[in-house]
Amino acid sequence: MPQRNIDFGKFGARGIKGSDAVARKLDELAGGIATPVTARRGWIARLHYLTRSAKSRQAAKEAGLTVTDRTLKAWLDGRRRPSKANLERLDAAYWTVRRQNVARHLLKRLNREGRGTRVEIHPLNQSQVPRPLQRVVEYRTMNVRRWDRIVASWAAGDYQGLDDAWTTDVLPDLGSQWGQYEYVTNVGFAA
Repeated sequence: MPQRNIDFGKFGARGIKGSDAVARKLDELAGGIATPVTARRGWIARLHYLTRSAKSRQAAKEAGLTVTDRTLKAWLDGRRRPSKANLERLDAAYWTVRRQNVARHLLKRLNREGRGTRVEIHPLNQSQVPRPLQRVVEYRTMNVRRWDRIVASWAAGDYQGLDDAWTTDVLPDLGSQWGQYEYVTNVGFAA
């Protein structure tokens, strides 16, 4: 791809990949349990979410939560507490299942029957870049109508696929300078 940044930050520019900013925003839109997994209330809530039906229990096992039913019951009854490693697995499984569960609804909200969603792209921070090396990069807005690949990659946890979808499906719509928006400070959209 012609405008891929190979050595980002070499002269002091700061930012994150646009696809990472999109993933953060999708996580925010997906909502979820706000209490941290380290608090009892947080891991109990995640356990209830992952064990409320046979389908969610199966999805949790596929997502990496591989403890016995006896251990799950002991955790839910409060007789035992998950180890630190199991808390991390529990949180990862929760977010994986949560993304899969809300992806269809989120896709419908973002596509809005073909009308799409307005996206704001805030350029990278060049305050630490020497003046002669700074680019003229400005705040941009655009309407994104094709969210299918982006949401599918996000729901599957495929961040390379999300990056490819963002840089090949969305950014070229910005015109000839789309490569300047591969790294950004923020990407915002409301659905």
